[in-house]
Amino acid sequence: MVEAVKHGATPLEGDGKRILLILGTPKGGSLCHALGDAFAQGARSEGHVVRLLKLGEMQFDPVLRQGYDQSQNLEPDLLEAQRQIHWAEHLVFVYPVWWGGLPALLKGFFDRVFLPGFAFRYRGQSHAWDKLLTGRTADLLVTLDTPPWYFRWIYGAPAHRQMVRTILGFCGIKTRRLTEFSPVRPSSEEQRQTWLRKAELLGTRC
Repeated sequence: MVEAVKHGATPLEGDGKRILLILGTPKGGSLCHALGDAFAQGARSEGHVVRLLKLGEMQFDPVLRQGYDQSQNLEPDLLEAQRQIHWAEHLVFVYPVWWGGLPALLKGFFDRVFLPGFAFRYRGQSHAWDKLLTGRTADLLVTLDTPPWYFRWIYGAPAHRQMVRTILGFCGIKTRRLTEFSPVRPSSEEQRQTWLRKAELLGTRC
């Protein structure tokens, strides 16, 4: 478990809060990348240490072929991802909502990385489990084409509930903030610049 009061990475990186920013989109050069860069810039301006995982540049099979019935060797990039998650005090996920849910690449990342023994552990044959990533917090920066009110009240915000409750919460990671940037498709350049400034401000408030 990571102690919230114990900060610091390596002497060369500094002694700020340890932040792992995960870009959960396969699309390069997207608004998500710009938001992630802005958040990281804000966090670093306050002395925090930010490391980055770009899922679109990682080499791994996103399909959990046999579920939990058989082990599936982790590729080097996924082993490194687990090391970085253990290192981090605070996780930042930046991703779009597609078809009301997570991009397949991000969902596949969770399937392959958040495994029993790493992210959680069942207690025998009971319904109880241990949350192995307890002590970490998270920020979610989410882009949507759907207006926020429509996504929440008409669709029921399925992607948000999945991330906050059934993935992160299940493993003990407490979501501190979920920030929506939407609707993206009709947004102007002025609006997007406002969003980038907001992401940078969020980074300063880690």
